[in-house]
Amino acid sequence: MGLPLDFLISALVTLLVVVDPVGLIPAFLGVTAGLPPQARRSASIRACLIAFAILTGAALVGDWLLDTLSISLPAFRIAGGLLLFSIASEMVFDVRITRQSATAGKAIEEHVSNIAAFPLAIPLMAGPGAITATVLLSGRAGGDMVRLAVLIGIIAAVMVACLLVFLAASGIERMLGKTGNTVLSRLLGVLLAAMAVQFVVDGVKALWG
Repeated sequence: MGLPLDFLISALVTLLVVVDPVGLIPAFLGVTAGLPPQARRSASIRACLIAFAILTGAALVGDWLLDTLSISLPAFRIAGGLLLFSIASEMVFDVRITRQSATAGKAIEEHVSNIAAFPLAIPLMAGPGAITATVLLSGRAGGDMVRLAVLIGIIAAVMVACLLVFLAASGIERMLGKTGNTVLSRLLGVLLAAMAVQFVVDGVKALWG
């Protein structure tokens, strides 16, 4: 069986847009403010590993969980699409980064000992939107082990992208500037909104088809 290129591209674009590594820069810088470079690198690596474990778990047991809870995949597609659309609207109207930064600031104020787990891995990287998208993509794999392996590989690739962005966060923030970050977030938001609508359309077709 050949490499499912269409599934690979769809999964890669979806997870990159939902996780939004570049959009996490302001929150990451806020959480790690004042930390020495070595501590910042350590937090970056650990956060990516935790987020990878969470999303991989969602990919592997997503269908089983839906069956256990007697939730049909079309219903989950519709609910997931609505959730993704909500995230997309926040990105388009420039609300998402502000909310993420507020979450990060709250973690600092409460002196959370493990910032890699919270708020970096959860909810900023492996949040509800990313988990929902992973479960939906896992459902599209239809039990095909090749597609499932591709999905897990893509999750790993997205986490590597997050790690690279975190390690270069200060430089990227200066390069893009405030305007660049805002424009990129809104463009990604529009793309995610279109994907979210497609999830809903697919779910409705499956229910009424």
